[in-house]
Amino acid sequence: MTPFPSPYLHLPIGDDAPDEVNAVIEIPRGSSNKYEYDQELGVFKLDRPLYSPLFYPFDYGWIAGTMSADGDPLDVLVIGSHPTFTGCVVTCRPLGVLMMRDEKGADEKILARVAHDPRYHGVRRLGHLPEHILREVEHFFDVYKTLEKKAVQIGEWQDVEAAQEMITHCRLVRDPDTTT
Repeated sequence: MTPFPSPYLHLPIGDDAPDEVNAVIEIPRGSSNKYEYDQELGVFKLDRPLYSPLFYPFDYGWIAGTMSADGDPLDVLVIGSHPTFTGCVVTCRPLGVLMMRDEKGADEKILARVAHDPRYHGVRRLGHLPEHILREVEHFFDVYKTLEKKAVQIGEWQDVEAAQEMITHCRLVRDPDTTT
């Protein structure tokens, strides 16, 4: 099958990366469905409903213009006043990173906030968030795959500098003359 052209795969990381980055939302806050982007078809598809009676605590997706060690773009949870929608591109500010492992290996989650949300304007790092938010994120990722019998190991939180370093390390270098 010939892949369809996809604007999502060619989005820039953002002019002010790693301080502000573009995130593509796959799963809106409050959803119990796991959506994934199908690169061949150029669409978002329902991967599965979550096996556990849980919902995503924040918008979830990937950071544009990145590639992590597992061959996928960097995962990101985006805190905002309201949920967005699948396929929405959000400019966000990284706050930190949750170190994790799943059955395939390292699976870190960047935690960010909507860049221009007045309710989170002063939030620049993990320490500016209520501790409960961090525990919610840990809890979600610790238990959401339990009924699928998939192992997940939750590590420690690392601050904004570690998140920015990870983003810089995973940033794709693109030839500006390339159009595909």
